Amino acid sequence: MTTIDEYQRRCEQLFLAGGNAAVRRAAKQGMDELGPHPDLYCWLALGHAAEDDDDHDDSAEEAFRAGLSIDGDHLGLLAGYAELCLRADAFEYPGRAARAVTLSKRLKELAPQSAEADRLAAAEHWARRGYWDDLRMRVAERAVQSRDTEAQARALAEDRRQGGVAATGSVNIEDREAVVRAATLKALSGPWNAPVRFLGRHRTAVWIVSGILCLLTNTILRRTGAVSSFSVWGYLWALPVLIVDRRFAAIRREAEAQHIAILEAALAEPR
Repeated sequence: MTTIDEYQRRCEQLFLAGGNAAVRRAAKQGMDELGPHPDLYCWLALGHAAEDDDDHDDSAEEAFRAGLSIDGDHLGLLAGYAELCLRADAFEYPGRAARAVTLSKRLKELAPQSAEADRLAAAEHWARRGYWDDLRMRVAERAVQSRDTEAQARALAEDRRQGGVAATGSVNIEDREAVVRAATLKALSGPWNAPVRFLGRHRTAVWIVSGILCLLTNTILRRTGAVSSFSVWGYLWALPVLIVDRRFAAIRREAEAQHIAILEAALAEPR
């Protein structure tokens, strides 16, 4: 029989890999086999909460409450539930938003110096963010996406120079990066994908050139009288980069889903 600790390790590894649905399946399987347990309810709730979706938030709240009904002092459940409540819209979910204060107070009474209390303090700081903080976060997210595409394109170029080793059966299918590299190499190796590879590898420079061309085109269109003020035509210069971003991102998502499926299967094997 698989133990609670083993199910917890399975949930943790799947959660770190981004497999939220797999985390939920593992937590439910553990409770089906071993019965209700606060640790597994915590993972089930986190697997829902990580989706950042209203329906999943409702399911996460149900799981948090079920876990706390078994162990009202469980630090992980208190911290996770408080974070969920802090994230709730006070107009749409006033009851959920109000519960953040009670949960936070209880956690800080039980373990003020714990890792869960530190995590909750960071969540409370995030909840107090303003407009400019949101703007900086969106800019940072775009920067991360840019680095992801460029890193993926550079790894592709390196793999092609090495003769496509990453596409062979020697790839460690439990290594997330290796799976993504192999999938990228397989999808974008043909000569017809040369423009995609070039734009991905030089994404930052291409964005700058696209921005300049957009500005120039719109300026020329206004000065020649072709448009009176605003025109979408100039922004078509950015379309190729957006398409390339979507192409690389789609390959990453498919490869990561494959990696999670393989990891889930490997973790489920009896040891």
